[in-house]
Amino acid sequence: MQIAVLGYGTVGSGVVHVIEENHDIILAKSGVDLEVKYVLDLRDFPGDPIQEKIVHDYDVIVNDPGIQIVVEVMGGVEPAFSFSKRALEAGKSVCTSNKELVARHGTELIALAHEHQASYMFEASCGGGIPVIRPLRTCLSQEVLDEITGIVNGTTNYILTKMIDEGLEFDDVLKDAQQKGYAERNPEADVEGYDACRKLAILSSLAYGKRVDYNDIYTEGITKITSSDILYAKKMDKTIKLLAYSHKDGEKVTAMVAPYLVDRRDPLAGVNGVFNAIFVHGNMLGDAMFYGQGAGKDATASAVVADIIEEAQTVGKSVMSEWSPEKQELEDVADTRKQFFVRVKGDAAQPGAAKQFGDVQLIDAGAAGEYGFVTPVMSEAEYQAKAAACGEIISMIRIRA
Repeated sequence: MQIAVLGYGTVGSGVVHVIEENHDIILAKSGVDLEVKYVLDLRDFPGDPIQEKIVHDYDVIVNDPGIQIVVEVMGGVEPAFSFSKRALEAGKSVCTSNKELVARHGTELIALAHEHQASYMFEASCGGGIPVIRPLRTCLSQEVLDEITGIVNGTTNYILTKMIDEGLEFDDVLKDAQQKGYAERNPEADVEGYDACRKLAILSSLAYGKRVDYNDIYTEGITKITSSDILYAKKMDKTIKLLAYSHKDGEKVTAMVAPYLVDRRDPLAGVNGVFNAIFVHGNMLGDAMFYGQGAGKDATASAVVADIIEEAQTVGKSVMSEWSPEKQELEDVADTRKQFFVRVKGDAAQPGAAKQFGDVQLIDAGAAGEYGFVTPVMSEAEYQAKAAACGEIISMIRIRA
């Protein structure tokens, strides 16, 4: 089974490595004999054995009838979208780790694959090496799924873990993460929550059956989290995690990405470093948790190769994860209800600001000139109204129930 890999960066080189290193075990377990025939890249790699497979012209790949599977691991939207579209139109299956592309154009590419008896698969787009999309499509196809909650970005989880464990500030830990290769030079997509938002859109689309537009998901990142927030979290025996959350109630779906205070007894509290975890709730199964390496060359490549194997076993058929092109309208998060942890200027002995919020639980972590409190359960809209009237708020973090 001849395949072509588009891009020889971190994930692309990982895919080639997994196929070559595990060739015999893949053949023994799946009956699929994989061969990388082409690798598309702008660069040359003199001295690397891969050089003999390097091509610079995509037409060589798309016009070769021997290529039945195209692996898109280029990143970005273009030319990844155009290349994927042309491959599918030629009847070649495509698999990808590109969550930005899947979140933006997945619906169109899935339909195109179906039209041309090919498959479009994207297991590695959510959770790196964690198998979650295939279980949603197969093992949980009998379930009515109504909730997804997860830590789906390894960069932000690493940063928060290090801030909590070592009492460091965000900027210092970000530099450390960049030096270790856990964060990009431009980390905006990770630290502002955009990466988690795209993954949540993909998972929610699969779970609930309609296209969830990532542009509609309320999103906050972790750039405003400070060592003072962590001081209060520890005082309350909690930790801080960036959570991607969606919930379906009848025809209503809410979705958001934001930092949450998580109780130390919660399974998500123990998910640290670059690891990810995703909870899925079904009406019969209850909770299922998927846990593992959320990023990394070999872990992500392993998920890509799993898609390659399934596509190789089902050549000529359209086997894929899919959802309706009909857009899922999202409810305003202003109506969602929860507790909030609030830091305000002032003295805990005279908590004037807290009176705006009713029966609160005061938290004194010994920080000079401020105190914190936990609100009663209220809607986001109620919180915003009370916060505007208060006028002395330093920060707010939502609390996971």
